[in-house]
Amino acid sequence: MRNLKFLTPVLFLLVLFTSLSSMQSPTAKGEVQKDSLAADRAMHIARVKDVITGKENMPADSVFSNIKIFKGVPAGRILAIMDIGYSQSLGVSCGHCHDTNDFASEIKPEKQITREMWAFAAKTRSMLKDIKGLKSETPMVNCTTCHRGQVKPALSLN
Repeated sequence: MRNLKFLTPVLFLLVLFTSLSSMQSPTAKGEVQKDSLAADRAMHIARVKDVITGKENMPADSVFSNIKIFKGVPAGRILAIMDIGYSQSLGVSCGHCHDTNDFASEIKPEKQITREMWAFAAKTRSMLKDIKGLKSETPMVNCTTCHRGQVKPALSLN
């Protein structure tokens, strides 16, 4: 009986340890993993920053060629929008949508897809305003809402 009293806590700890060690790591689900493309994006952003030095507050369409969505937005802000709003939201770098040797190029279809997805998100935000009972007066939908750092939006909860 005395051995059983000693053995019970040991078995409990063994089962607990085994259960915990078999669980998925926190980065497998729910936690943001380290951004492996950050250095690549930083390189392209630094290159473009050098090109637009002194023009950061000018309208983007007067600084960059082929701006279709963010006309009038300060050129310096475009870099943050591209980095955080698009690249990080989709888990990609600049080369996903752009020819990084010619950012104005339309060679990659992903660039137009992104424009159309932006229009889709804007339309969705507009529709959200008409839904009564939402907790937010200004409900928001953006790329991250669906993409969660992945090119392909989440289609299941797994």
